Amino acid sequence: MPDHLSPMTDADVLPAAQTPHAGEPLKNAADIGPSGATATARQAIRDNAGKLGQQATDKLRVVADDGKARAGGALDQVAQLLTDAADQVDGKLGEQYGRYARDAAGQVQNFAETVRNKDVNELIDDARRFVRASPAVAVGIAAALGFAAARVIQAGVDDARA
Repeated sequence: MPDHLSPMTDADVLPAAQTPHAGEPLKNAADIGPSGATATARQAIRDNAGKLGQQATDKLRVVADDGKARAGGALDQVAQLLTDAADQVDGKLGEQYGRYARDAAGQVQNFAETVRNKDVNELIDDARRFVRASPAVAVGIAAALGFAAARVIQAGVDDARA
C-alpha cells in the first residue's frame, strides 16, 4: 500500500461543522439517538399535558362557580315570582291555594340558599345521590328541564326573526 493513501474518514466526506459530535466526547448513549430523544419528547409532552390539564380544571372551576351563582340568582327570581303569584291566587282562588304557592316559593328559596352555600363538588355529589335514589324522578325532571329549555330557545329564535 502506498504511503500517501490513508483510510477514508468522516472528515473526508462531511465538512467539519457537519461531522457528528466533532470535538465532543460521547457522554451517554441516551443523550443522542432515537431512544434518548423520544424519552425527552415524551417527558416534555407529559409536562405540558399536566399543565394544560390543570389550566382546564381551573377554567372549569371558574365557569362552574359562575354558573352556580347564576343559578342561585335565577332561583331567587323564581321564588319571587311564586310569592307574587301567591298574592294573586289569594284573591282569585282563596288563601289555601295561595299558601301552596308561598310554600313552593319557600322551597325554591331554600334550594337557592343550598346552591349558593355548597361547593360545586358537593352539588354534583348530591345530584348523583338523588339520581341513584330516584332515577325515574330524575329522568322526569331532566325531560321537563329539556322541554323548558327548548321553549326558551324557541322563543328567543322567534323574537330574533321578528
